[in-house]
Amino acid sequence: MSETTVLKTASVLAFERKLDPSDAQFTAGSWGDRAAGGSWPAIGLREKAVRGTISNRRKAKDQDPGKLDAAIESPNPQTVDVATLPADADTLRVNFTLRVLGGAGTPSACNNSDYRSKLLETVQGYVDRHGFGELAVRYAGNLANGRFLWRNRLGGEQVAVTVRHLERGELVTEWTFDALSQPWRNFDTAGGGDVAELGAVIERGLAGNQFVLLDITAYVRMGAGQEVFPSQELILDRSSGKKSKTLYHVNGVAAMHSQKIGNAIRTIDTWYPEYSDGSASVGPIAVEPYGSVTSMGKAFRQPKQKQDFYNLLDRWVLKDHEPDEGNQHFVIANLVRGGVFGESDKG
Repeated sequence: MSETTVLKTASVLAFERKLDPSDAQFTAGSWGDRAAGGSWPAIGLREKAVRGTISNRRKAKDQDPGKLDAAIESPNPQTVDVATLPADADTLRVNFTLRVLGGAGTPSACNNSDYRSKLLETVQGYVDRHGFGELAVRYAGNLANGRFLWRNRLGGEQVAVTVRHLERGELVTEWTFDALSQPWRNFDTAGGGDVAELGAVIERGLAGNQFVLLDITAYVRMGAGQEVFPSQELILDRSSGKKSKTLYHVNGVAAMHSQKIGNAIRTIDTWYPEYSDGSASVGPIAVEPYGSVTSMGKAFRQPKQKQDFYNLLDRWVLKDHEPDEGNQHFVIANLVRGGVFGESDKG
């Protein structure tokens, strides 16, 4: 690149994700049989038809007692999917695999060779200074604490997570964690013992030194017959006769989307401004370009604050304005996440 050339962000810029989870399937059994290797039957879905009550917020014109009584007398039938443990099983088993791939920071598509060279130089500088250790131990912490179980974790009396490192189908190392005793709102103590060992394996995968395949199995003791919570499908057509809740399944087996698993694993961002200054009401958030948390309807990394991924990346690559260490981790974690980040040619 000549000295007179102004470096610009590539209009085509894409990265493949480097943490690649499978869907997670739900099976059921007894807590005491975790190590027995016996049969754990699949959890299926079934429909329930229920009569719902009127509980939505009423408009001012509909708050007349007579109108409300009339609305309550009208049936509100709903059909929903449910998934439960059998009456003779008290434990949910959730299983998925996770591939950890190298090449983080190397674009899968980039139409500007000068930008690509500068980007690779910037990422290599980060790797030389920090490696992938900080990111890897945080990913490992979220496997150990069972964050990927989402609502199922909240109802667990006991939660155990087993992580198996496989090579060519053979077991290399196995770790078992008491998920409820692991850090949840921070990663201050996540780097010790077995979590550190697991993090080192993930780091080798991200660095491209070794293909890493992990098999993760979580056991959640919930109580016999209790409801479990697979992913819910997004149904855009809510016309009459459609179910009001449709759950995800794989060949009839209740399951969780790989995207939801991935979101939980990358919930490692404690570098956003509200967490740093102690004003955040939530703990770590998922690594997203704008720090988006859809359940709260909020973006924690606003472009106006220049704390979003695009501002940080552009200043780092185009202007050699190096972010603080936490935001360097955040930028690289977005490249691990993958996505399409090019700058449009249109104004």
